[in-house]
Amino acid sequence: MHSGLSGQTEGRVGAIAEPIATTIKREARIPWYLWCSALAVLSVEIGGQWDLSWHESIGRDTFWTPPHIAIYLCGVLAGIVCGYLILYTTIRRPAELMNRSVQVLGFSAPIGAFLAAWGGVAMLTSAPFDNWWHNAYGLDVKIVSPPHALLMLGILAIKVGSLLLVISAMNRAEGDPRIFVRLQILALFFSASVLKAVMFVCTEYTWDVMLHSATPYIAISIGVPFCFAAAWKATEYRWAATVIASIYTAILFALILILPLFPAQPKLGPVYQPVTHFIPPQFPLLIIAPAFLLDVLWMRAGKLNSLLLALVSGPVFLFSFLAVEWPFASFLMTPAANNRFFAAGSYPYQVPPWSPMVLRIFVRSGNNELFFKGLAIATVCAIISVSLGFGVGAWMRKVQR
Repeated sequence: MHSGLSGQTEGRVGAIAEPIATTIKREARIPWYLWCSALAVLSVEIGGQWDLSWHESIGRDTFWTPPHIAIYLCGVLAGIVCGYLILYTTIRRPAELMNRSVQVLGFSAPIGAFLAAWGGVAMLTSAPFDNWWHNAYGLDVKIVSPPHALLMLGILAIKVGSLLLVISAMNRAEGDPRIFVRLQILALFFSASVLKAVMFVCTEYTWDVMLHSATPYIAISIGVPFCFAAAWKATEYRWAATVIASIYTAILFALILILPLFPAQPKLGPVYQPVTHFIPPQFPLLIIAPAFLLDVLWMRAGKLNSLLLALVSGPVFLFSFLAVEWPFASFLMTPAANNRFFAAGSYPYQVPPWSPMVLRIFVRSGNNELFFKGLAIATVCAIISVSLGFGVGAWMRKVQR
């Protein structure tokens, strides 16, 4: 009798354990929409810098250029994938998705899906807006124009939305080390893509000929420390800042080596420089140095009050960056930097020969007093940026939906 009951109990436990094991196995896989989001972000990372090089090497061309296609593929992928995820969750209401969803205007889905879907719509809306802008006002004179601002806002929304999708999955997978590490790697990739977006917006203020003035250091201090602090808190990886700075550096360095391999010729005038191949981006800023120092500082003093840690981290970031970038900028002005590795001798076709970029001389803004005031502003910006990054990163570690 006892033996029969024992067999029945074991059978029931086995029947219950089987679907639970199947569920756990299913949960241990990274969701397909995260891989699609990674592909979308990778597409825009390549397309964005390629498009800038296209404008510098060939000029304003037809809308259907390869880099434009790569850029807007990001919006199409994000829009379709996250739109499907929203509709599928709202209509079918599967338990595994409903448990991690929020309600927005009657629709259900993870919060990251709503943000990324909006980003896809914003990107695709910016395309005809950009065409109209060029027809009405002519060629690009600045990177940040209204249609480009909408485009970059959409790209940022996709990147942040994708990051939230990964972080929420990572927060739910803390009991499974294998899936947690994989999601952590994806989270670092998306964090690096957000950092790359911040650096791209700063491009107009961080040309190498400007690096002996305060403006580029203010621009960098506004967003970069935020990215480092948020990634360090959200991913809980002790070398997070160094890793995302390394990814940013690796992407730009790869483009420096690859883009000049392909021929290009200006189609618009005036042509001041003899361009025969695609112009590479300028050598990446040395933000990897302050990233490393901040990681070391946060590993050793990470348990301190966040505000106190931010008060220390801001100056560490700014002055370590200044210490490496200032002499390196001086080196970039020399003939020794005019090679394929440092890419200091490649100029867009529309840059006149009397430009400081071609003459290799620094553009200085004001006297020493203004410069030191600028550094004071940059220090305050860095402190606030780190503090906000810690707050947002800590919030992301609590996101489950």
